[in-house]
Amino acid sequence: MNARNKQKKRNRTALVLGALAVAAIVLVAIVAIFAINNRAPKQRQPPHPAPTTARPTAQPADCPDVQTIVIPGTWESAANDSPTAPHANPNSLLLQVSRPLAAAAPQSRNDVYTVPYVAQFRNPLDPKTYDQVTYDESRAQGTKRAQDKIAQVNEHCPLTSYMIIGFSQGAVIGGDIASDIANGRGPVDPDLVLGVGLIADGRRDASQVQNIGPNPPGVGAERAAQGLPLPGITLTGTRSGGFGVLADKVESICAPGDLICDAPTIGNLFDAANKLVAAINNPIHAMYGTTKYWQLNGQTATQWMTDWAERTVAQAPHPAHT
Repeated sequence: MNARNKQKKRNRTALVLGALAVAAIVLVAIVAIFAINNRAPKQRQPPHPAPTTARPTAQPADCPDVQTIVIPGTWESAANDSPTAPHANPNSLLLQVSRPLAAAAPQSRNDVYTVPYVAQFRNPLDPKTYDQVTYDESRAQGTKRAQDKIAQVNEHCPLTSYMIIGFSQGAVIGGDIASDIANGRGPVDPDLVLGVGLIADGRRDASQVQNIGPNPPGVGAERAAQGLPLPGITLTGTRSGGFGVLADKVESICAPGDLICDAPTIGNLFDAANKLVAAINNPIHAMYGTTKYWQLNGQTATQWMTDWAERTVAQAPHPAHT
């Protein structure tokens, strides 16, 4: 082999060795980075954040351990209804939850408050409904009254815990309040919320909740028709921040085919209002008190919700009283 060929061979060997050295350095760097990342786990938000303000060690004797907020659906309440003995609509679905829940424990343990609000839905395309208030007005009244009740109780009873239960329009309201609380925008700290039960939530996002029983592929009607300009009906889409630290406490029930919570995308303005109103009146939406369209182990949605709420109350803290 002449000198030139020997030099070429030495050069190729040097190049190969150099490439192997670089590869080894890169491999060592990757392993080092992986090891560092595994030694220092990412900081995660605690599931139950600390209170934002200091609390006393006891609260007044007239305070309940748990305050349950029940929010009925469209046409199932009235602005002047009784919050302790609602009777505006004797067929209101959530009476199947609130009545047995109130009977299961004394008021000192669990005070059940049903939010009285107008609970209406004016269809802008149907003159026959023009004597009703708009969905936006109804929803705003229900939201304010529920928030005010929670804030009022919390001011007097700083150690009381809360459950929120809603159906249909009431589920939208209850879910909105829970989302605000979870994201630091609500009337109480998130750690005071024991659980949130939503039946047929019009802003349903199955990825943000605990889905109970059937988990249909659709979304809440307010998400399906988001952005369509309907007079008096603001379709607010997905909740900002979702349910955050409360996600594992939000129990969501939706029957397959109920267009309020299992809706396909609605892209036509004129179809949207009629479909939303039709969904409120559809037989599936009205049948959560039966096993015809939704059931879990033989239970209706209202029976499941009642059992869940009773278990939640049984496990709730017992704050000291003065």
